[in-house]
Amino acid sequence: MQKKKLDLNEFMQGLVERNPGETEFHQAVQEVAEDIIPFVNDNPQYMHAALLERMTEPDRIISFRVCWEDDEGHIRVNRGYRVQYNNAIGPYKGGLRFHPSVNQSVLKFLGFEQVFKNSLTTLPMGGGKGGSDFDPKGKSDREVMRFCQSFMTELHKHIGPNRDVPAGDIGVGAREIGYLFGQYKRLENEFTGTLTGKSLEFGGSLIRTEATGYGTVYFMELMLNHRGDSLKGKSVVISGSGNVAQYAAEKVLQLGGRVLTMSDSSGYIHDRDGIDAEKLAYIIDLKTVQRGRISAYAEKYGCDFYPGEKPWSVKCDVALPCATQNEISIDDAKLLVENGIMAVAEGANMPTYIDAIHVFHDNKVLYAPGKASNAGGVAVSGLEMSQNSLRISWSREELDERLRNIMTEIHDQCLKYGKEDGFVDYVKGANLAGFVKVANAMMAYGVI
Repeated sequence: MQKKKLDLNEFMQGLVERNPGETEFHQAVQEVAEDIIPFVNDNPQYMHAALLERMTEPDRIISFRVCWEDDEGHIRVNRGYRVQYNNAIGPYKGGLRFHPSVNQSVLKFLGFEQVFKNSLTTLPMGGGKGGSDFDPKGKSDREVMRFCQSFMTELHKHIGPNRDVPAGDIGVGAREIGYLFGQYKRLENEFTGTLTGKSLEFGGSLIRTEATGYGTVYFMELMLNHRGDSLKGKSVVISGSGNVAQYAAEKVLQLGGRVLTMSDSSGYIHDRDGIDAEKLAYIIDLKTVQRGRISAYAEKYGCDFYPGEKPWSVKCDVALPCATQNEISIDDAKLLVENGIMAVAEGANMPTYIDAIHVFHDNKVLYAPGKASNAGGVAVSGLEMSQNSLRISWSREELDERLRNIMTEIHDQCLKYGKEDGFVDYVKGANLAGFVKVANAMMAYGVI
């Protein structure tokens, strides 16, 4: 029997009805479905196999209680999750996020995006995501340790080097990964590469800390190079001041660009003289050692600080949103276009609303979605998995070269599927390239 062609509105209506209230997940699927549905309708083998319908259902969602004791002896209760989304091309791979905003919708959106992102890296990794509504901010090291040990006591039953390999994300840095890995090792009585983002002393990889930021800027440079241009001399606006933003700024400086802004949840700083290497070193110390607010930078260097605002009103050539999801609205996009923006590359996951993406596309702004431009982090996590399996360590130079090559391969895939009338639609290119690899693998397995 001939299957009816997919209709975007009908498909999304059904998805929303099956997943009520999960607005972040709805947004992530719609952004992909806008490109995938016309492609599927033109390729009946994918339509008949109901590939998109199957891809928008996670393999499984694990939810569990996490009990721990604070320093005053009070019992605290949080909720833990692991969304094992799709393992068609390799073990589930994706970060753990500890933040009060964590819920099932957020983790499903991140897991869904991770499937496409991991596919684009060309490495054998499926997609997953996990975390908890626990907030490590303001907690002592001992409290964080007790929470991580309790969290891993449940999670360890569901992960392993050939099953599911979590990494860090927001709220989960080297400290948390160390506590999590220590508890996993205690419970399983084995030393395997089940977590990535580990410290160098026990199986971590060089440049993992820098990888997401570096990769985002490498992708930006590739987009500009494709148009016969480069980052040299360009003014760059960056949001965020965490890991991704810090190393995106570092790579921009190395490639000759000029960084004007950084931000955190309290607001943004605008340094008209540019954030140079010395000033960036201060920001890295401020955020990683002092755990201070970005406003301290404005006080130290005498620049402007805009409390409660985002940096998109600052005139620039290039924008790198590196903070969190949904930080560029349609009005922000219009303002960036009015101010002459040339290119945008996402360092964060889904920082741009769909209608804002349409503004960039309609105005022929080079726009790289996070599943392509911020894939450097998970790419180096995949390389850490390889090093753990082989019991070897690659040098910083080798890893940086491998990262560059992976970002180049991702860019090439976007060109293959996204070229249209002399312009490259990087969203379409990334969505189709990521989809085809996973879809072909799923079809090979039959109906499972």
